[in-house]
Amino acid sequence: MGMTATEKIFARHAGKNRVRAGEIVTARIDRALLNDVSGPIAFERLAQMGVRRLRQPDLAVLVGDHFAPPKDVASARALRSLQRFADEHGVRHHYDIGTGGIEHTLLPELGLVRPGDLIVGGDSHTCTYGAFGAIGIGMGSTDIAAALAMGELWFTVPGTLRIEFHGLRQAYVTGKDLILHLLQRLGVDGAAYQSMEFGGPGMGGVTMDERMALCNMAVEAGAKTCIVPPDDTTRAWARRATGGAGMIEHGDADADYAGRLQVALETLPVLCAKPYSPGNVAPVAEVRGVRVDQAYIGNCANGTLTDLRQAAAILRGRKVARGVRCVVVPATRDIYRQALAEGLIDIFAEAGALVSPSTCGACAGLSTGVLAEGQVCVATTNRNYRGRMGDPGSQVYLANAHVAAASAVAGELIHPEAL
Repeated sequence: MGMTATEKIFARHAGKNRVRAGEIVTARIDRALLNDVSGPIAFERLAQMGVRRLRQPDLAVLVGDHFAPPKDVASARALRSLQRFADEHGVRHHYDIGTGGIEHTLLPELGLVRPGDLIVGGDSHTCTYGAFGAIGIGMGSTDIAAALAMGELWFTVPGTLRIEFHGLRQAYVTGKDLILHLLQRLGVDGAAYQSMEFGGPGMGGVTMDERMALCNMAVEAGAKTCIVPPDDTTRAWARRATGGAGMIEHGDADADYAGRLQVALETLPVLCAKPYSPGNVAPVAEVRGVRVDQAYIGNCANGTLTDLRQAAAILRGRKVARGVRCVVVPATRDIYRQALAEGLIDIFAEAGALVSPSTCGACAGLSTGVLAEGQVCVATTNRNYRGRMGDPGSQVYLANAHVAAASAVAGELIHPEAL
């Protein structure tokens, strides 16, 4: 019996010829990511472990994104702690306002994620790195501290749920809709502690930016991690970002999968997740007319250049409706610069949208678009739990950038083609 792509990556990092789902292994780590929320806690744990100097400082990647730019003294302290730790331990990979962006978009952009890598992060959406043929796993700060101290961690190898896409998508259907469809079918625990493996002939038409949107929300189905086995799209990206570095892993034809799902892309409508769960999914056409107070375009996987282009295509020559706040968040500094060069920033400004610095901001209910009681937001973010973006009495609908921009113009939830 062969191995899945996920099992192959775990086997190589554990120094074994083969592993099986359910097996406990100790595996070498390629990167350990911390942000301004998880970092300060991990630094305390390292001190309690008696670690005075990291043996492998290049394992660590520190990104200030949740509180950046700092909105208060506590936020400033959290960001300062990252700088101090980087200085004390010789960590080269430290990124803050002006040098970085939102962590899960930033690391691949910098070539710090490679196909075949095993990456742990103090953020649940570390699974985003599956888009690049890597294994990304979100963990608590104590676990990340241990990874930094030892360069390895133990894992229970997850089983793999194979998902195959077939056919061609309809207009305005994006990677966001693919994962919303899967959440509709699986629910928020249908892939608990599994690796979701995305493949099939339909994946060839899914861009790298859209793969990020797909993989980013695998954790919302309960998945431990996920992966898109590398193809021509992955290899083209790796040549640009990493100089071709990395290890390509594919599942064997006789691999033992925990389950299989088939998705006919041509049948998928444009979708949204209604309050208060990413699994509460319905076609956008069915919720048309819900008044919106805010449209939010951005997050760790939906502030890409693709998302900004989609939003700009809708907003070009149009205005944000009176009484609606539209916030656009390029995920990294370089994405902002590319959007500026393409004229997208001008389109947003002319339409009446606010272009924000790269920040997790309102996605985590922290700043730059937090909602008041009774307000409704359509957002390209990944969670819409009660109180996620502000007051517990607010509501968030998750959708793609086309929908968010169209709703900003209409002042209500609307299918983009209705404009």
